[in-house]
Amino acid sequence: MNIKRSIVLRVRIAFILVAIFAGLIFYRITHLQFVEGEKWAAKSENQNFQFRQVSATRGNVYAADGSLLATSLPFYRVVLDPLIVKEEAFRAGIDSLSYLLSGYYKDKSAASYKRIIKDARVNGKRYVILNRKQIGYQDMQKMAKWPIFRKGRASGGVIFEKVEKRYRPFNNLAGRTVGFLNEDKLGVGIEYSFNEYLEGRNGNALFQRIAGGTWKPVFDATDIKPDDGLDIQTTLDVNIQDVAETALLRQLVNKDAEFGCVVVMEVATGHIKGIINLERSKSGNGYNESYNYAVGEQGLTEPGSTFKLLSMLALLEEGKVGLKDSIDTGNGTYRFYDRNMNDAKNGGFGKITVREVFEKSSNVGISRLVDQHFGHQPSKFLSYVEKAGLNKPIDFQLIGEGTPYFKKPGGKYWYGTTLPWMSIGYEVKMTPLQTLMLYNAVANDGVMVKPMIVKAVAKGNQITKKFQTEIVRKSIASEKTIQQLQSLLEGVVTHGTAKNVLNDNYKIAGKTGTAQKLVNGRYVQRYYTSFAGYFPADNPKYSAIVVIDSPKGFNVYGGDVSAPVFKEIADRIYAQDLGLNTRISPKNQLAQANTGLPYIQAGKVDELQLICNQLGISNHYKGEEGESWVKSAVNNKSIEWKTNRVDSPMVPDVNGMSLRDALYVLENKGLRVVYQGKGRVKGQSMNPGSAIEQNSVIRLILS
Repeated sequence: MNIKRSIVLRVRIAFILVAIFAGLIFYRITHLQFVEGEKWAAKSENQNFQFRQVSATRGNVYAADGSLLATSLPFYRVVLDPLIVKEEAFRAGIDSLSYLLSGYYKDKSAASYKRIIKDARVNGKRYVILNRKQIGYQDMQKMAKWPIFRKGRASGGVIFEKVEKRYRPFNNLAGRTVGFLNEDKLGVGIEYSFNEYLEGRNGNALFQRIAGGTWKPVFDATDIKPDDGLDIQTTLDVNIQDVAETALLRQLVNKDAEFGCVVVMEVATGHIKGIINLERSKSGNGYNESYNYAVGEQGLTEPGSTFKLLSMLALLEEGKVGLKDSIDTGNGTYRFYDRNMNDAKNGGFGKITVREVFEKSSNVGISRLVDQHFGHQPSKFLSYVEKAGLNKPIDFQLIGEGTPYFKKPGGKYWYGTTLPWMSIGYEVKMTPLQTLMLYNAVANDGVMVKPMIVKAVAKGNQITKKFQTEIVRKSIASEKTIQQLQSLLEGVVTHGTAKNVLNDNYKIAGKTGTAQKLVNGRYVQRYYTSFAGYFPADNPKYSAIVVIDSPKGFNVYGGDVSAPVFKEIADRIYAQDLGLNTRISPKNQLAQANTGLPYIQAGKVDELQLICNQLGISNHYKGEEGESWVKSAVNNKSIEWKTNRVDSPMVPDVNGMSLRDALYVLENKGLRVVYQGKGRVKGQSMNPGSAIEQNSVIRLILS
């Protein structure tokens, strides 16, 4: 009996506890439903529906001629909400849709795609990523016409989620200059420096959180559309950029150098037409562009002999010396206090003129002249550095510019040997772009302009902000001094250390530079070689600097390493720039005008002879037997036909030919011809006699 009562008691207690617990649950449910219902509903709303950022489309970056350097291309991820589709449309289209998806992605069978979509529909899933592979715009347009998808987002449930990717049509060309921007909005180049214009203004849209933590866009009247970014128009010329990069890379490989850079600038405007920075890859295989040595802090180095232009400017401007004055450089060694200054030439140059000091790049000559005339007043020498604007950053348009370094007279690190060594480009630090700015000013008759790489910001075809050429110094020296400096720079090419870049087609003016590298506080047998100058020297249009660091092998001076790269770049630019390259001889044209003969220059000999004979014009064939193409020359009152070798494997000379003949000759060589004007050819963009690259474009000017 006691046992029975004990069991009943326990059952009653358990029942009471269960009843109490159930009552508490009922109370809590009722309280949540009616008392706290609005609170939790709002919280649920906030967690499952949010206004989220919609990124703006980033602006484009263009070259000077409108070529696209960087753009954002739209790619799409295909998502489906299978619950939106009505049953009849779903049954009618699911087989065809599955077949098309399988055929496009080629990763699953049609049956697999059908099962995925049907399972999602049965289980109430409203967001199914059909494939994580992103598709292009054209493919998106095609998919939009597929069964079920063709009903659109509202009735077919298809969502093409846009994902933008930065794309460069010219791949790595000007890669470091165009730059990049990462997710933390850190980067380099134009993409980083002009991000405030390129990024645009992001919008906001309502999104719903669904299974798996994915956010699905929901149409809402309060959505704020993004304002797309503006476009950046640069001064870069893709042809010059390509030419300069090719020439630099070839020499870096040939000389097994550490790094190199090239900057090509338009003299009058300061527009940078090409800027290349290549360094040996970390793996040691090849070269890539990962740092802007032409502009940045790591590009700051002792420039060497290219700085001698500033030393000559100071000497000439002070009236201390004349170009015909003499200086004894002795046996090539001169002692300043406890240090020896040496010339590159063994045995020295002896007694030479000031002009020869510069042309032969005598360290002893320059340092002795500067020490003699400025040694008692070094601050006077530094004042010319300041006047030329070389002691401060350029305030270049790209972020990360290096700050030049010059010692101050009387300072802690100023020694008796500082001025002599400074005069030849040591114990100072400058970037290649700062050196180029000085040479460009000399080419520009003393007017110093600030280098620039972005000329405008635009929205479509409408310019919203324009960057004008900025004059930094109206004149860095007197007219007489500038003319003397121009003469000296031409002399370096004609008689001095850069005779290897002399050519008959146009004049180059410039200066070689070779500086020993300072490693761990000591100068070692490694060199920083350079060549800075401009062309055509008699009417400068372009200035440029070439720097190659630590070349290996024999002949590792600036004239041997960097100057040939400058010439190759200048030759190609000169050939491509039809404004510079007009080849009809004015003398020949004038000679024919004075004799009363019609102006005939080139063509097929049988046709030209026939015309002249019909007109009664005396003409004689002086060419080689069997050659059918000729050029004309005037001899008294008669025309002489001379052989024009168009059958050689080199680029032929088509100047003076009719367009028909020029097209026949050039296209048979595998060249593509672009021409402007009417009449006969008066200019061609490729130098006659140069090597032919198949499918290259040659431009002709007709008169």
